[in-house]
Amino acid sequence: MKKSNLKLFALLAVIMTVGLSFTALKKITVKGSDTMVILSQKWAEVYMAKHPGTVIQVTGGGSGVGLAALLNGSTEIANASRPIKPAEVQKLKSKFKTAGIEIPCAKDGLSVFLNKNNKVAELSIQQLGDIYSGKVTNWKEVGGDDAKIRLYGRESSSGTFEFFREHVVKGDFAANVQTLPGTAAIVNAVAKDKYSIGYGGAAYAEGVKDCKVKKDAKSKGVLPTAATIKNKTYPISRYLFMYLKSKPTGETKAFIDWILSPEGQKLVVETGYFPVK
Repeated sequence: MKKSNLKLFALLAVIMTVGLSFTALKKITVKGSDTMVILSQKWAEVYMAKHPGTVIQVTGGGSGVGLAALLNGSTEIANASRPIKPAEVQKLKSKFKTAGIEIPCAKDGLSVFLNKNNKVAELSIQQLGDIYSGKVTNWKEVGGDDAKIRLYGRESSSGTFEFFREHVVKGDFAANVQTLPGTAAIVNAVAKDKYSIGYGGAAYAEGVKDCKVKKDAKSKGVLPTAATIKNKTYPISRYLFMYLKSKPTGETKAFIDWILSPEGQKLVVETGYFPVK
């Protein structure tokens, strides 16, 4: 009987210890931009290795999905590859009596992806807009082979979709744009399709070639690099943001401070993006 009691006490002690250890873990949730998933996962991985008592959960879904999660309370940090919309700010004010907190955390050159076997190497903003709006449908119209242009793009919930529509297409996308759930899927599709074109975050450009982008017909084509993003000669660049309902505190503040530190910004460069400062 005594042995049974000792075993029971020992088991309860183990359960209480495990329970306390789980309770002590600090959890941070991050959701949103697919463009930022690779970078956010890297930040989380390195930070958790340095702070074993912290668990950081990172998921994608798109900028709109992340901001919706912030509004419904299912995430602490919303990643976005576009600025928050006035309507989203209004919802924050209505629900939480706050306009939210915007934190720029990196810069990104939005790349235009071409198949490596496509002889077209550069396009102007106007040409890209005409291609994605459906005004230009054949590669021969922009100096390429006589072949139909196949278009790949992001879903409407994506901040990359919003940014490209506003700054490049400047109107509605063509009806035949094949939408894919992430930049990695677009890169994979373009890599397999000689006469296709896609767009997305510069960090994903593996197995395809970056198109040189010209500000206008008379300008020189420019590739997205650290230097061209910094000196603003690459015409399609943007900030990447984190949004919170209110000023971060505790472990969340410590995590964000670390992201903006030289160590966190070094990972920005290593992952293929560009530092915010």
